[in-house]
Amino acid sequence: MKPKFVNKILIVTVIAIGFYVSFLLISDFNILYNKITNFKIIYLPLILSLVSASWLALFFRWTILLKKVNVSIPLKTNFLIYLSSFSLSATPGQLGELIKSQLLKNKFNIPVAKTAPLVIIERLYDLTGAVFVSILGLWFLGIGIYIIIIASTCLTVIFLLLRSRTAFNKILNLVKNIRFLSKVTESLSESYDTIHLSLNRKILFLSIISSIVYWFVIGIAAYFVLKAVGIDTVSYVNVISIYSSSLILGAASFIPGGIGVTEGSIAGLLTLNGVDISIAFVLGILIRIFTLWYGVLVGFVALKISGGLTNNSNV
Repeated sequence: MKPKFVNKILIVTVIAIGFYVSFLLISDFNILYNKITNFKIIYLPLILSLVSASWLALFFRWTILLKKVNVSIPLKTNFLIYLSSFSLSATPGQLGELIKSQLLKNKFNIPVAKTAPLVIIERLYDLTGAVFVSILGLWFLGIGIYIIIIASTCLTVIFLLLRSRTAFNKILNLVKNIRFLSKVTESLSESYDTIHLSLNRKILFLSIISSIVYWFVIGIAAYFVLKAVGIDTVSYVNVISIYSSSLILGAASFIPGGIGVTEGSIAGLLTLNGVDISIAFVLGILIRIFTLWYGVLVGFVALKISGGLTNNSNV
């Protein structure tokens, strides 16, 4: 694994630890200790199983997107590559998951320009699914209405722009001047056809349904995190709306992994549902450990098994 790659992950991890320590320091230690020591381990297998199951919906979406652009690779290898991309989930907008394209290039000589746009489209479908499920909780979370209106408007504009080749090229010309996105735009410059295929009606429908299933399942996992620490006053619908709305805010911040913003948003919205502020901060961290960092760990294991970023055609 390349040293620069490892260094970037270590930096993000240190930042996350710093945020988490800050959250814990402003919490009531006695309440914090009581809740953590009384975490009901019986829920742990269920939480991890639900999070893992939610990935299957995303993998299905990835598979149909690849099929639409005529990319066919062995299912087992494809799944391993997909899991490997989780190692870079804690990056701005999860754009680190473009590592999938590099792995496909290294192992099957599939041009990056052919698959990189799919990763961008995945982020768009993620946001679409999050908006859909967040709407379900609006009547419980009055504060969320503005987030959803803004996100829905942005989604509509993005979909319209991506369906126009002229608008697509103009956006790339603007974005390529941003230093850390310049390499991405180089890969995307000749990728309009791939993006257009990924937005046709059938793919659009299946991808959005897959995204909604993902948010529902991982929302259940977040709900059981609350149950594990003895919080049963927040309904499942509330939890999924809180979690998805917080992820939207975290993504909008463009901070790596939405670290700090997402956890803080989860804590803030939980307090509006009657959860003590100290417990809310702990829950924000616990939910992210299971829904983000568990995936990052699995991603590193999968990346190691797949041979990392070496030019190896065998997995």
